[in-house]
Amino acid sequence: MIKVTLFRSQGDLTGFEISGHAESGPYGHDLVCAAVSTASIGAVNAIAKLCDFEPDVKQAGEEGGYLKVMLPEGLPDEASYKAKLLLEGMQVTLESIEHEHHQYISISHR
Repeated sequence: MIKVTLFRSQGDLTGFEISGHAESGPYGHDLVCAAVSTASIGAVNAIAKLCDFEPDVKQAGEEGGYLKVMLPEGLPDEASYKAKLLLEGMQVTLESIEHEHHQYISISHR
């Protein structure tokens, strides 16, 4: 199962952690894993490209199964706003995946 933890500070989404594997299909054909990977890596890439900063990213080795992303503190207001909005969009996507495939993905908030 994929476990997603969303981190909030003062109501704002400031980061996330994803761990585990969906195992909803054979390796290389796991659509839930592909969808979660696309949503999360897409959000990280969009933040880097559109907000002009690199978030703090930690990920597992070649086997994957772990990604933690946090927004740094002290960002300019506009960059912070854009990045948090992009993370909120990612949350909506992940919740849609969870709604349809709850046996493979679980989302929690901290």
